[in-house]
Amino acid sequence: MTNDDNSTPAGLLAGKAVFITGASRGIGAAAARLFAAEGAAVVLAARSTGALDRIVGEIRASGGIADAVPVDLADSASIGAAVAKAGEVHGRLDGAFNNGAAGQEPGSLESTSDVDIERQFTVNFRAHWTAMNAEVALMRAGGGAIVNTSSIGGRRANPVLPAYGAMKRGLNSITESAAVTWAPEGIRVNAIAPGGTATEMMLDWDKATPGVIEANYAATPMGRMAEPREVAEVAAWLLSDRASMVTGAIVPVDGGAGA
Repeated sequence: MTNDDNSTPAGLLAGKAVFITGASRGIGAAAARLFAAEGAAVVLAARSTGALDRIVGEIRASGGIADAVPVDLADSASIGAAVAKAGEVHGRLDGAFNNGAAGQEPGSLESTSDVDIERQFTVNFRAHWTAMNAEVALMRAGGGAIVNTSSIGGRRANPVLPAYGAMKRGLNSITESAAVTWAPEGIRVNAIAPGGTATEMMLDWDKATPGVIEANYAATPMGRMAEPREVAEVAAWLLSDRASMVTGAIVPVDGGAGA
């Protein structure tokens, strides 16, 4: 869809039904609040349904439209059921922000266990593959947009999080393949690649390996980490009609750290 006039819509995502995974905290929670404020009817998914219910309550109290569904990103059947439920809530699906991620215990390549590699594959790669296929099945009738959350760690060497970085790099590849595959059907697929972001996962990494946050500051030309909302803003734009000619992009949101 293109918009050739210069009018300003009521909201960047006005009238869109958008599904968000990993919505109980961090970037996902920020996206839930932002997308709703920009006019989207959001369906939030995560394992922590208590946290989701609180966010849904906040959004509704502010006049927004929000619902919650449980999902386990390690379970393909659960992902399919959550996407199907999101489609049922509003009778369609216009956008999806596949944001859930599994953190890796920091460690070297040789110390990374098979169990950790499998977990990274399941949540940071296969879950996105499964979700995209389910989402596209609902978007075919009217087009849509998908945004996956990748990482700066998927764009360059990641010696302390090697399995995490490898799966994020794989995610970049399937994002690009999906974009080419589904463009003729009016479905755009992009990814965002955040650098250091002030989330609970980053705090957990810093506790496990003290100095991670300080190192992020030092490696980022802007001298700070991103706030979750700053990352969500980029996802919102990619899901909107203003990004109508953007597909197959892996957009850095890293304060220049990857430049």
